[in-house]
Amino acid sequence: MNNDISSTEKEVYDGEGIAAKPEPPDKDQEQTQIVELKERMWTRGFLLLGQGQLVSLLGDAAYAIALGFWVLSVTGSTALMGTLMASSTLPGLLVGPFAGVAVDRGDRRFIMVLMDVIRGLSVIFIGIEGFTGMLRVWMVFVSGIILSLCGAFFQPAVYSAIPDIVPESKIVNANSVFSMLSLGSTTIGNSAGGFLYQLLGAPFMFLFNGISFIFSGISLIFVKVPQNSKKKEQHFSQNFCNDFKKGLSFVWNFKGLRYIFLMGTITNFFFGIVAVLLLPLFQKTANLGPAKYGIFMAVFMAGMFLGATVTSVFNLPPSKRMFLLTISLVFNNIALALITVFQAFALILALAMLAGIANSLVNVFMKSSMQFTVPKDMRGKVFSLRGTVKQGFAPLAMAIGGVLGEFLPIRVVISACCIMSLLISLAFMVRPQFKRFINYDPKAAKLQDIM
Repeated sequence: MNNDISSTEKEVYDGEGIAAKPEPPDKDQEQTQIVELKERMWTRGFLLLGQGQLVSLLGDAAYAIALGFWVLSVTGSTALMGTLMASSTLPGLLVGPFAGVAVDRGDRRFIMVLMDVIRGLSVIFIGIEGFTGMLRVWMVFVSGIILSLCGAFFQPAVYSAIPDIVPESKIVNANSVFSMLSLGSTTIGNSAGGFLYQLLGAPFMFLFNGISFIFSGISLIFVKVPQNSKKKEQHFSQNFCNDFKKGLSFVWNFKGLRYIFLMGTITNFFFGIVAVLLLPLFQKTANLGPAKYGIFMAVFMAGMFLGATVTSVFNLPPSKRMFLLTISLVFNNIALALITVFQAFALILALAMLAGIANSLVNVFMKSSMQFTVPKDMRGKVFSLRGTVKQGFAPLAMAIGGVLGEFLPIRVVISACCIMSLLISLAFMVRPQFKRFINYDPKAAKLQDIM
Protein backbone atom coordinates (compact mmCIF):
# COMPACT_ATOMS: atom_id res chain seq x y z
CA MET A 1 0.00 0.00 0.00
CA ASN A 2 1.26 3.43 -0.89
CA ASN A 3 1.76 5.48 2.29
CA ASP A 4 2.65 8.73 0.47
CA ILE A 5 -0.05 11.33 0.86
CA SER A 6 -0.01 14.60 -0.94
CA SER A 7 -0.45 17.81 1.00
CA THR A 8 -3.85 18.35 -0.55
CA GLU A 9 -5.06 14.87 0.39
CA LYS A 10 -3.62 14.71 3.92
CA GLU A 11 -6.27 14.65 6.66
CA VAL A 12 -6.06 16.67 9.84
CA TYR A 13 -6.72 14.72 13.09
CA ASP A 14 -7.94 16.08 16.37
CA GLY A 15 -6.75 15.01 19.82
CA GLU A 16 -8.92 11.85 19.83
CA GLY A 17 -7.62 10.55 16.54
CA ILE A 18 -10.80 11.46 14.69
CA ALA A 19 -10.40 12.95 11.28
CA ALA A 20 -11.19 16.65 11.32
CA LYS A 21 -11.83 19.06 8.51
CA PRO A 22 -8.98 21.41 7.64
CA GLU A 23 -9.50 24.86 9.17
CA PRO A 24 -10.49 27.52 6.66
CA PRO A 25 -8.25 30.56 6.24
CA ASP A 26 -8.58 33.11 9.01
CA LYS A 27 -10.75 35.85 7.49
CA ASP A 28 -9.96 38.27 10.32
CA GLN A 29 -6.27 37.85 9.63
CA GLU A 30 -6.78 38.49 5.92
CA GLN A 31 -8.87 41.56 6.70
CA THR A 32 -6.16 42.84 9.04
CA GLN A 33 -3.55 42.43 6.32
CA ILE A 34 -5.75 44.38 3.88
CA VAL A 35 -6.26 47.18 6.41
CA GLU A 36 -2.53 47.33 7.13
CA LEU A 37 -1.84 47.57 3.41
CA LYS A 38 -4.33 50.43 3.07
CA GLU A 39 -2.84 52.19 6.11
CA ARG A 40 0.62 52.46 4.57
CA MET A 41 1.96 55.99 4.29
CA TRP A 42 5.25 55.37 2.49
CA THR A 43 3.78 54.58 -0.89
CA ARG A 44 5.36 55.44 -4.22
CA GLY A 45 2.97 58.38 -4.63
CA PHE A 46 3.86 59.82 -1.23
CA LEU A 47 7.59 59.41 -1.86
CA LEU A 48 7.36 61.11 -5.25
CA LEU A 49 5.25 63.95 -3.86
CA GLY A 50 7.71 64.38 -1.00
CA GLN A 51 10.71 64.57 -3.28
CA GLY A 52 8.86 67.09 -5.44
CA GLN A 53 8.26 69.26 -2.38
CA LEU A 54 11.87 68.85 -1.26
CA VAL A 55 13.24 69.87 -4.66
CA SER A 56 10.82 72.81 -4.82
CA LEU A 57 11.77 74.21 -1.40
CA LEU A 58 15.48 73.45 -1.75
CA GLY A 59 15.49 75.09 -5.16
CA ASP A 60 13.75 78.19 -3.83
CA ALA A 61 16.24 78.51 -0.96
CA ALA A 62 19.27 78.02 -3.20
CA TYR A 63 17.89 80.42 -5.82
CA ALA A 64 17.27 83.11 -3.19
CA ILE A 65 20.84 82.85 -1.88
CA ALA A 66 22.37 82.91 -5.36
CA LEU A 67 20.05 85.73 -6.41
CA GLY A 68 21.00 87.91 -3.44
CA PHE A 69 24.75 87.43 -3.86
CA TRP A 70 24.63 87.89 -7.64
CA VAL A 71 22.59 91.12 -7.51
CA LEU A 72 24.84 92.49 -4.78
CA SER A 73 28.00 91.64 -6.73
CA VAL A 74 26.67 93.18 -9.96
CA THR A 75 25.01 96.30 -8.62
CA GLY A 76 26.70 96.78 -5.25
CA SER A 77 23.37 98.00 -3.88
CA THR A 78 21.87 96.31 -0.82
CA ALA A 79 18.71 98.39 -1.31
CA LEU A 80 18.25 97.03 -4.84
CA MET A 81 18.97 93.51 -3.62
CA GLY A 82 16.34 93.76 -0.89
CA THR A 83 13.81 95.42 -3.17
CA LEU A 84 14.29 92.82 -5.88
CA MET A 85 13.98 89.88 -3.49
CA ALA A 86 10.90 91.33 -1.76
CA SER A 87 9.04 92.51 -4.86
CA SER A 88 9.50 89.18 -6.62
CA THR A 89 7.40 87.53 -3.90
CA LEU A 90 4.44 89.91 -4.18
CA PRO A 91 2.88 88.37 -7.34
CA GLY A 92 2.57 85.03 -5.56
CA LEU A 93 0.78 86.67 -2.65
CA LEU A 94 -1.62 88.51 -4.96
CA VAL A 95 -2.63 85.48 -7.02
CA GLY A 96 -2.55 83.02 -4.11
CA PRO A 97 -6.30 83.00 -3.35
CA PHE A 98 -7.17 82.69 -7.05
CA ALA A 99 -4.57 79.94 -7.50
CA GLY A 100 -6.47 77.92 -4.93
CA VAL A 101 -9.59 78.08 -7.09
CA ALA A 102 -7.62 76.76 -10.05
CA VAL A 103 -6.23 73.93 -7.91
CA ASP A 104 -9.69 72.85 -6.78
CA ARG A 105 -11.18 72.99 -10.26
CA GLY A 106 -8.26 71.56 -12.20
CA ASP A 107 -6.07 68.47 -12.33
CA ARG A 108 -3.76 68.86 -9.33
CA ARG A 109 -1.09 66.53 -10.70
CA PHE A 110 -1.03 68.41 -14.01
CA ILE A 111 -0.76 71.72 -12.13
CA MET A 112 2.22 70.47 -10.08
CA VAL A 113 3.99 69.08 -13.14
CA LEU A 114 3.34 72.22 -15.21
CA MET A 115 4.55 74.56 -12.44
CA ASP A 116 7.77 72.57 -12.00
CA VAL A 117 8.45 72.54 -15.75
CA ILE A 118 7.83 76.29 -16.08
CA ARG A 119 10.08 77.03 -13.11
CA GLY A 120 12.73 74.72 -14.47
CA LEU A 121 12.80 76.29 -17.93
CA SER A 122 12.84 79.79 -16.44
CA VAL A 123 15.80 79.13 -14.15
CA ILE A 124 17.69 77.14 -16.81
CA PHE A 125 17.39 80.17 -19.10
CA ILE A 126 18.85 82.36 -16.34
CA GLY A 127 21.71 79.92 -15.85
CA ILE A 128 22.52 79.80 -19.58
CA GLU A 129 22.45 83.59 -19.78
CA GLY A 130 24.78 83.72 -16.80
CA PHE A 131 27.31 81.38 -18.43
CA THR A 132 27.27 83.43 -21.65
CA GLY A 133 27.67 86.71 -19.77
CA MET A 134 24.35 88.06 -21.10
CA LEU A 135 22.44 87.92 -17.81
CA ARG A 136 20.82 91.20 -16.75
CA VAL A 137 19.10 92.26 -13.55
CA TRP A 138 15.69 92.56 -15.20
CA MET A 139 15.93 88.93 -16.38
CA VAL A 140 16.51 87.74 -12.82
CA PHE A 141 13.63 89.91 -11.67
CA VAL A 142 11.25 88.36 -14.24
CA SER A 143 12.42 84.88 -13.30
CA GLY A 144 11.74 85.64 -9.64
CA ILE A 145 8.19 86.68 -10.51
CA ILE A 146 7.68 83.44 -12.45
CA LEU A 147 8.94 81.38 -9.52
CA SER A 148 6.65 83.25 -7.14
CA LEU A 149 3.60 82.75 -9.35
CA CYS A 150 4.31 79.06 -9.90
CA GLY A 151 4.87 78.51 -6.20
CA ALA A 152 1.46 80.04 -5.49
CA PHE A 153 -0.10 77.22 -7.53
CA PHE A 154 2.29 74.43 -6.56
CA GLN A 155 2.08 74.64 -2.75
CA PRO A 156 -1.74 74.46 -2.34
CA ALA A 157 -1.81 71.63 -4.90
CA VAL A 158 0.66 69.66 -2.77
CA TYR A 159 -1.15 70.14 0.55
CA SER A 160 -4.50 69.53 -1.12
CA ALA A 161 -3.25 66.21 -2.50
CA ILE A 162 -1.77 64.82 0.73
CA PRO A 163 -5.11 63.58 2.21
CA ASP A 164 -5.86 61.80 -1.07
CA ILE A 165 -2.64 59.78 -1.23
CA VAL A 166 -2.23 58.81 2.44
CA PRO A 167 -4.73 57.14 4.83
CA GLU A 168 -6.66 59.36 7.25
CA SER A 169 -4.79 57.81 10.19
CA LYS A 170 -1.47 58.93 8.67
CA ILE A 171 -2.29 62.56 7.78
CA VAL A 172 -0.58 63.93 10.90
CA ASN A 173 2.48 61.78 10.20
CA ALA A 174 2.53 62.88 6.55
CA ASN A 175 2.40 66.57 7.49
CA SER A 176 5.22 65.99 9.95
CA VAL A 177 7.33 64.48 7.17
CA PHE A 178 6.63 67.48 4.96
CA SER A 179 7.53 69.81 7.83
CA MET A 180 10.84 67.94 8.12
CA LEU A 181 11.41 68.38 4.39
CA SER A 182 10.67 72.09 4.66
CA LEU A 183 12.99 72.57 7.63
CA GLY A 184 15.72 70.44 6.08
CA SER A 185 15.62 72.21 2.73
CA THR A 186 15.62 75.66 4.35
CA THR A 187 18.51 74.74 6.64
CA ILE A 188 20.56 73.18 3.85
CA GLY A 189 19.77 76.00 1.43
CA ASN A 190 20.72 78.75 3.87
CA SER A 191 23.78 76.91 5.19
CA ALA A 192 25.24 75.67 1.93
CA GLY A 193 24.03 78.44 -0.38
CA GLY A 194 26.85 80.87 0.37
CA PHE A 195 29.48 78.15 0.17
CA LEU A 196 28.16 76.85 -3.15
CA TYR A 197 28.00 80.36 -4.55
CA GLN A 198 31.64 80.89 -3.63
CA LEU A 199 32.67 77.50 -5.02
CA LEU A 200 30.53 77.20 -8.17
CA GLY A 201 29.12 80.66 -8.90
CA ALA A 202 25.56 81.83 -9.51
CA PRO A 203 25.16 80.55 -13.12
CA PHE A 204 25.90 76.96 -12.13
CA MET A 205 23.53 77.19 -9.15
CA PHE A 206 20.80 78.59 -11.41
CA LEU A 207 21.34 75.85 -13.99
CA PHE A 208 21.38 73.04 -11.42
CA ASN A 209 18.25 74.43 -9.78
CA GLY A 210 16.42 74.52 -13.11
CA ILE A 211 17.37 70.94 -13.96
CA SER A 212 16.17 69.78 -10.53
CA PHE A 213 12.78 71.39 -11.17
CA ILE A 214 12.49 69.55 -14.49
CA PHE A 215 13.41 66.26 -12.79
CA SER A 216 10.80 66.84 -10.11
CA GLY A 217 8.12 67.64 -12.68
CA ILE A 218 8.82 64.45 -14.63
CA SER A 219 8.69 62.30 -11.48
CA LEU A 220 5.38 63.84 -10.38
CA ILE A 221 3.78 62.50 -13.58
CA PHE A 222 3.73 59.10 -11.88
CA VAL A 223 1.84 60.30 -8.77
CA LYS A 224 -1.81 59.23 -8.82
CA VAL A 225 -3.92 62.10 -7.48
CA PRO A 226 -7.73 61.74 -7.72
CA GLN A 227 -9.35 64.58 -9.61
CA ASN A 228 -11.92 66.75 -7.90
CA SER A 229 -15.46 66.23 -9.10
CA LYS A 230 -16.99 69.08 -11.07
CA LYS A 231 -20.04 69.61 -13.20
CA LYS A 232 -19.38 69.16 -16.87
CA GLU A 233 -21.70 71.98 -17.92
CA GLN A 234 -19.76 74.51 -15.85
CA HIS A 235 -16.97 76.42 -17.53
CA PHE A 236 -13.89 77.52 -15.63
CA SER A 237 -14.10 81.17 -16.68
CA GLN A 238 -17.79 81.45 -15.79
CA ASN A 239 -17.46 80.00 -12.31
CA PHE A 240 -14.04 81.25 -11.25
CA CYS A 241 -15.35 84.21 -9.23
CA ASN A 242 -18.15 82.13 -7.77
CA ASP A 243 -15.66 79.52 -6.57
CA PHE A 244 -13.49 82.21 -5.04
CA LYS A 245 -16.48 83.60 -3.13
CA LYS A 246 -17.43 80.08 -2.04
CA GLY A 247 -13.96 79.60 -0.60
CA LEU A 248 -14.19 82.81 1.43
CA SER A 249 -17.72 81.96 2.54
CA PHE A 250 -16.71 78.44 3.54
CA VAL A 251 -13.86 79.67 5.74
CA TRP A 252 -15.99 82.35 7.40
CA ASN A 253 -19.08 80.19 8.04
CA PHE A 254 -17.07 77.22 9.35
CA LYS A 255 -16.46 78.58 12.85
CA GLY A 256 -13.67 76.20 13.81
CA LEU A 257 -11.81 76.94 10.58
CA ARG A 258 -12.45 80.67 10.97
CA TYR A 259 -10.95 80.60 14.44
CA ILE A 260 -7.89 78.77 13.11
CA PHE A 261 -7.41 81.45 10.46
CA LEU A 262 -7.86 84.35 12.86
CA MET A 263 -5.68 82.85 15.57
CA GLY A 264 -2.97 81.90 13.09
CA THR A 265 -2.95 85.34 11.50
CA ILE A 266 -2.67 87.19 14.81
CA THR A 267 -0.06 84.89 16.34
CA ASN A 268 2.03 84.91 13.15
CA PHE A 269 1.93 88.70 13.25
CA PHE A 270 3.34 88.77 16.79
CA PHE A 271 5.94 86.13 15.96
CA GLY A 272 6.98 88.18 12.94
CA ILE A 273 7.81 91.03 15.33
CA VAL A 274 9.70 88.62 17.60
CA ALA A 275 11.66 87.17 14.68
CA VAL A 276 12.87 90.56 13.43
CA LEU A 277 13.93 91.67 16.94
CA LEU A 278 15.85 88.54 17.93
CA LEU A 279 18.85 89.51 15.81
CA PRO A 280 19.28 93.02 17.32
CA LEU A 281 18.69 91.48 20.77
CA PHE A 282 21.72 89.25 20.29
CA GLN A 283 23.65 92.04 18.61
CA LYS A 284 23.15 94.48 21.50
CA THR A 285 23.65 91.99 24.36
CA ALA A 286 27.23 91.87 25.60
CA ASN A 287 27.56 88.15 26.23
CA LEU A 288 25.74 87.07 23.05
CA GLY A 289 26.55 88.55 19.61
CA PRO A 290 26.04 87.45 15.97
CA ALA A 291 27.90 84.13 16.29
CA LYS A 292 25.69 82.97 19.15
CA TYR A 293 22.62 84.14 17.25
CA GLY A 294 23.56 81.67 14.51
CA ILE A 295 23.89 78.89 17.09
CA PHE A 296 20.55 79.88 18.64
CA MET A 297 18.77 79.69 15.28
CA ALA A 298 20.40 76.35 14.49
CA VAL A 299 19.18 74.90 17.81
CA PHE A 300 15.69 76.31 17.24
CA MET A 301 15.56 74.69 13.80
CA ALA A 302 16.86 71.44 15.30
CA GLY A 303 14.00 71.56 17.82
CA MET A 304 11.48 72.02 15.02
CA PHE A 305 13.02 69.10 13.15
CA LEU A 306 12.86 66.94 16.29
CA GLY A 307 9.21 67.83 16.88
CA ALA A 308 8.34 66.96 13.28
CA THR A 309 10.27 63.68 13.57
CA VAL A 310 8.34 62.61 16.67
CA THR A 311 4.94 63.31 15.13
CA SER A 312 5.96 61.56 11.90
CA VAL A 313 6.63 58.30 13.76
CA PHE A 314 3.89 58.07 16.39
CA ASN A 315 0.17 57.88 15.66
CA LEU A 316 -1.58 60.29 18.02
CA PRO A 317 -5.28 59.65 18.79
CA PRO A 318 -7.56 62.47 17.63
CA SER A 319 -8.89 63.00 21.15
CA LYS A 320 -5.40 64.03 22.32
CA ARG A 321 -4.70 66.63 19.63
CA MET A 322 -6.35 69.54 21.45
CA PHE A 323 -4.48 68.81 24.68
CA LEU A 324 -1.12 68.54 22.91
CA LEU A 325 -1.83 71.67 20.85
CA THR A 326 -2.59 73.65 24.02
CA ILE A 327 0.55 72.44 25.78
CA SER A 328 2.65 73.20 22.70
CA LEU A 329 1.28 76.74 22.36
CA VAL A 330 1.94 77.47 26.04
CA PHE A 331 5.51 76.13 25.92
CA ASN A 332 6.26 77.89 22.64
CA ASN A 333 5.25 81.34 23.89
CA ILE A 334 6.67 81.01 27.39
CA ALA A 335 10.01 79.65 26.16
CA LEU A 336 10.47 82.56 23.75
CA ALA A 337 9.45 85.08 26.41
CA LEU A 338 11.94 83.63 28.92
CA ILE A 339 14.79 84.02 26.43
CA THR A 340 14.71 87.74 27.21
CA VAL A 341 15.00 87.07 30.96
CA PHE A 342 17.95 84.71 31.32
CA GLN A 343 21.59 85.53 30.58
CA ALA A 344 23.16 82.04 30.60
CA PHE A 345 23.63 81.00 26.98
CA ALA A 346 23.19 77.28 27.75
CA LEU A 347 19.76 77.99 29.26
CA ILE A 348 18.84 80.17 26.27
CA LEU A 349 19.70 77.28 23.94
CA ALA A 350 17.57 74.90 26.01
CA LEU A 351 14.65 77.31 25.67
CA ALA A 352 15.30 77.59 21.93
CA MET A 353 15.12 73.80 21.61
CA LEU A 354 11.87 73.69 23.60
CA ALA A 355 10.35 76.52 21.55
CA GLY A 356 11.33 74.81 18.30
CA ILE A 357 9.74 71.50 19.29
CA ALA A 358 6.54 73.22 20.44
CA ASN A 359 6.36 75.41 17.33
CA SER A 360 6.66 72.38 15.08
CA LEU A 361 3.87 70.53 16.91
CA VAL A 362 1.56 73.55 16.66
CA ASN A 363 2.08 73.82 12.89
CA VAL A 364 1.58 70.09 12.30
CA PHE A 365 -1.61 69.83 14.38
CA MET A 366 -3.23 72.91 12.84
CA LYS A 367 -2.38 71.95 9.27
CA SER A 368 -3.52 68.35 9.78
CA SER A 369 -6.82 69.47 11.34
CA MET A 370 -7.51 71.55 8.25
CA GLN A 371 -6.85 68.57 5.98
CA PHE A 372 -9.12 66.36 8.10
CA THR A 373 -12.05 68.77 7.96
CA VAL A 374 -11.86 70.65 4.65
CA PRO A 375 -13.57 68.81 1.74
CA LYS A 376 -11.47 67.84 -1.25
CA ASP A 377 -13.01 70.45 -3.55
CA MET A 378 -12.20 73.24 -1.05
CA ARG A 379 -8.67 72.38 0.04
CA GLY A 380 -6.86 74.34 -2.66
CA LYS A 381 -8.80 77.52 -1.90
CA VAL A 382 -8.43 77.15 1.86
CA PHE A 383 -4.69 76.43 1.84
CA SER A 384 -3.95 79.19 -0.64
CA LEU A 385 -5.94 81.67 1.47
CA ARG A 386 -4.07 80.52 4.55
CA GLY A 387 -0.71 80.98 2.84
CA THR A 388 -1.64 84.42 1.50
CA VAL A 389 -2.84 85.70 4.86
CA LYS A 390 0.13 84.21 6.68
CA GLN A 391 2.74 85.64 4.33
CA GLY A 392 0.90 88.89 3.65
CA PHE A 393 1.22 90.14 7.22
CA ALA A 394 4.90 89.21 7.52
CA PRO A 395 6.29 92.45 5.95
CA LEU A 396 3.97 94.56 8.12
CA ALA A 397 5.08 92.71 11.25
CA MET A 398 8.74 93.18 10.37
CA ALA A 399 8.25 96.90 9.73
CA ILE A 400 6.38 97.44 12.99
CA GLY A 401 8.91 95.34 14.87
CA GLY A 402 11.75 97.48 13.55
CA VAL A 403 10.01 100.69 14.62
CA LEU A 404 9.14 99.37 18.09
CA GLY A 405 12.75 98.25 18.55
CA GLU A 406 13.91 101.81 17.97
CA PHE A 407 11.75 103.38 20.70
CA LEU A 408 11.18 100.61 23.26
CA PRO A 409 13.46 98.08 25.01
CA ILE A 410 13.73 95.05 22.73
CA ARG A 411 13.35 92.59 25.62
CA VAL A 412 10.07 94.22 26.64
CA VAL A 413 8.69 94.14 23.10
CA ILE A 414 9.57 90.44 22.61
CA SER A 415 8.08 89.42 25.96
CA ALA A 416 4.93 91.47 25.37
CA CYS A 417 4.41 89.92 21.92
CA CYS A 418 4.77 86.39 23.31
CA ILE A 419 2.33 87.09 26.15
CA MET A 420 -0.21 88.69 23.78
CA SER A 421 0.12 85.76 21.38
CA LEU A 422 -0.51 83.26 24.19
CA LEU A 423 -3.53 85.12 25.61
CA ILE A 424 -5.15 85.52 22.19
CA SER A 425 -4.52 81.84 21.37
CA LEU A 426 -6.13 80.71 24.63
CA ALA A 427 -9.12 83.00 23.98
CA PHE A 428 -9.79 81.14 20.73
CA MET A 429 -9.01 77.69 22.10
CA VAL A 430 -11.58 77.80 24.92
CA ARG A 431 -14.36 77.95 22.35
CA PRO A 432 -16.14 74.59 21.86
CA GLN A 433 -16.09 74.92 18.06
CA PHE A 434 -12.31 75.21 18.11
CA LYS A 435 -11.90 72.09 20.24
CA ARG A 436 -14.27 70.04 18.10
CA PHE A 437 -12.41 71.21 14.99
CA ILE A 438 -8.98 70.15 16.30
CA ASN A 439 -10.17 66.81 17.73
CA TYR A 440 -12.32 65.89 14.72
CA ASP A 441 -12.15 62.19 13.87
CA PRO A 442 -13.65 61.31 10.45
CA LYS A 443 -14.21 57.72 11.62
CA ALA A 444 -16.25 58.71 14.68
CA ALA A 445 -18.20 61.80 13.58
CA LYS A 446 -19.59 63.54 10.54
CA LEU A 447 -18.29 66.87 9.28
CA GLN A 448 -21.72 68.43 9.76
CA ASP A 449 -21.42 67.75 13.50
CA ILE A 450 -18.60 70.29 13.93
CA MET A 451 -19.71 72.97 11.47
